[in-house]
Amino acid sequence: MLANHFPNGIETGRLAWSQIPDSDESQLLDDTVGILKKSDGGGVESLDYEVIENFAYREEQAQRGTGLAAVFINIAVENFAGWKFSMTFDIIQKSYIAGFFVYVLINLALVYSSVYIITQFAPAAAGSGIPEIKGYLNGVDTHGILLFRTLIGKIFGSIGSVGGGLALGKEGPLVHTGACIASLLGQGHLAVAIFAAKVAKIVVGVAIFAAKIAKNWQSELANHTDCRFIASVPLKLCLLFLGGSTKYHLNSRWFQVFKSDRDRRDLVTCGCAAGVAAAFRAPVGGVLFALEEVTSWWRSQLMWRVFFTSAVVAVVVRAAMGWCKSGKCGHFGSGGFIIWDISDGQEDYSFAELFPMAIIGVIGGLLGALFNQLTLYITTWRRNHLHKKGNRVKIIEACLVSILTSSISFGLPLLKKCSPCPDSDPASGIECPRPPGMYGNYVNFFCSKDKEYNDLATIFFNTQDDAIRNLFSAKTINEYSSQSLLTFLVMFYALAVVTFGTAVPAGQFVPGIMIGSTYGRLVGMFVVKYYRKLNIEEGTYALLGAASFLGGSMRMTVSLCVIMVEISNNLKFLPLIMLVLLISKAVGDAFNEGIYEEQAQLRGIPLLESRPKYEMRNMTAKEACGSGRVVSFPRVVKVSDVLSILRSNKHNGFPVIDHTRSGEPLVIGLVLRSHLLVILQSKVDFQHSPLPSDSRGGGRSIRHDSSEFAKPVSSKGIRIDDIHLSSDDLEMYIDLAPFLNPSPYIVPEDMSLTKVYNLFRQLGLRHLFVVPRPSRVLGLITRKDLLIEDKENVNTLELQSTSVRIGHQSKRLTTRNADVERPLLNGLLQNQIPD
Repeated sequence: MLANHFPNGIETGRLAWSQIPDSDESQLLDDTVGILKKSDGGGVESLDYEVIENFAYREEQAQRGTGLAAVFINIAVENFAGWKFSMTFDIIQKSYIAGFFVYVLINLALVYSSVYIITQFAPAAAGSGIPEIKGYLNGVDTHGILLFRTLIGKIFGSIGSVGGGLALGKEGPLVHTGACIASLLGQGHLAVAIFAAKVAKIVVGVAIFAAKIAKNWQSELANHTDCRFIASVPLKLCLLFLGGSTKYHLNSRWFQVFKSDRDRRDLVTCGCAAGVAAAFRAPVGGVLFALEEVTSWWRSQLMWRVFFTSAVVAVVVRAAMGWCKSGKCGHFGSGGFIIWDISDGQEDYSFAELFPMAIIGVIGGLLGALFNQLTLYITTWRRNHLHKKGNRVKIIEACLVSILTSSISFGLPLLKKCSPCPDSDPASGIECPRPPGMYGNYVNFFCSKDKEYNDLATIFFNTQDDAIRNLFSAKTINEYSSQSLLTFLVMFYALAVVTFGTAVPAGQFVPGIMIGSTYGRLVGMFVVKYYRKLNIEEGTYALLGAASFLGGSMRMTVSLCVIMVEISNNLKFLPLIMLVLLISKAVGDAFNEGIYEEQAQLRGIPLLESRPKYEMRNMTAKEACGSGRVVSFPRVVKVSDVLSILRSNKHNGFPVIDHTRSGEPLVIGLVLRSHLLVILQSKVDFQHSPLPSDSRGGGRSIRHDSSEFAKPVSSKGIRIDDIHLSSDDLEMYIDLAPFLNPSPYIVPEDMSLTKVYNLFRQLGLRHLFVVPRPSRVLGLITRKDLLIEDKENVNTLELQSTSVRIGHQSKRLTTRNADVERPLLNGLLQNQIPD
């Protein structure tokens, strides 16, 4: 009987996955995985970071786990890779051919699981996710990137792709993972509870007894359709776990502070920093990464929040590493908070070594720029020709890349002759050759003698973390031959270029470190041979090479410098890392942009860069508006007119026009499309009269709070097709005054486009009104008007977001504003304190 229910359980599992909040699958699956349509901008939407100070907002204001995910991914990847290498080493003792097939099949199974998860369940989880997160923090919402489905796909997809031996890393996806976790917590989702609920649903379909329980509870859950899929969780727990989700129409008061796009932006920023801190165990580097690379603007209040988040992640990761010291983590071993500790490396360096170190920076800039260009070409070709053929082609492609990678990593060391072991140094603790299945240097692979090792297998036939640790290692001079390092550099570089862009979660940090450390160690070998000094370590140059390639590809400086110091645990290398980073970035900038900027451009993410274009200096705000007619609403508008305007265009913001008593038009604010859709759907604000409900605007009671206007994160929210109105409803009216933003940002028509650009980027704007040159000045605010001295006796102080009114200073302000009515010359002749 259990066998009869098993197919039903599988089908139930598919249905459970389909209930996870998702984006528009037709849009995401038709195009390249992780690559968005550029033609019509349908794959992205701007965010409203500006606070909408409507009356509903003001009325409400008056009343008013990333570290564990990183540890889980690391332990899973290390254990899968450890079991794979242990099994392969056991088999090759008898037959290398059988060991090769087992090795290829295990890698193929892991990669297939990863690409299947991405193509079937979470297409937005492909790639590193950093360009999309960078776009989100720049003000562009790419649908689907922060959903729970994407989080699960990112975690398990990374385990399969990295554990399967592909030339990619898990550090980039961990940044996306941290952002997803932060965003979901901001919505009130409890990811673990929801995932457990989905698993419970599958168990119900398989287990007969659980199915009967579900049947008994069916009547109890009848009035709660969103909780029907949780058959083994009490109703109260369901309501608690889903309490803050907009999708499930349930609200938790605690999570309402995260309803606006601005607050979600801060949460996502903290999540990005937490992802880097957990990936590299570099808390300070995580803070600087969020500041330098992904955010477009920064608030001083955000600094301590991001720092606190990274500190908590560091404590959690360190506690997990301590738990692993007891041997409970399997092949992960005892771990350690420092990933690649080389504190026992080179003690000092001479001035003459700066020249070869500068050469490393130049090589890193050239190879990094070439890597960016090659990946751009190949990704474009994939998008235009390969991935348009469907998900089956994406799966076949990833599987072919897996077979190619496994064949090269297993086959090339077979062609390399083994080298005799050097004289062992008991103080170093390094054994040659290492026992099969153990971690460390000097791998004995296809060697005829016991005291021999295969230096190419030491890099190729190993996990990426162990290979980097071997390349960084000190006191292992002459471990690698120049032929082996050059062979690995060429092959792994080619594999990294080909692998980048496949339909799996893929990061570029670790592949970049492996590529850079290889040519860095190669340069170090020549330096040791040329200078003939005993204190020179090849591992030092490997570290500098890793920093140079990352700088030449990603174009980061401060954050990358701190990350490299934290992962190496050697502060003496700080000046050298700064040197190679500056050189590699300067060389790379001469050819193209950083990899994340180029990938964002390819994906159609309209990023606002830090500097405006040069031609904007000769353009004005009026010229940027074009000749298009502005679509606006009157204060009291007919429902049918609202519906018609929303259907006829795709604008997201509309000016609201009222008239003075003399009949002159007056712009009273900005209303958002998303707010109009909420009003149309609720219908509670409809009125029969075409007259304003209150002459003062918004004096009547508000039937909404700000949380109702919050768009679900990384999804499309209410669409116009979801609105169903009767003929009577279409004849009603809406007074828009309570729902508009009465203080939008306004610029004169002849302002230079450069200044407009800087306003958009520095303030995170989505809309900006362009108005004619004002006829008169009402007042002038200077810096000292915004300073409130503690010694002043201020009786009345009212703060309303953008306005500060001080009762005891009203006389001075009145006098000041009255001067505006006088001729300008009189104002210039007055002896006033300079502002």
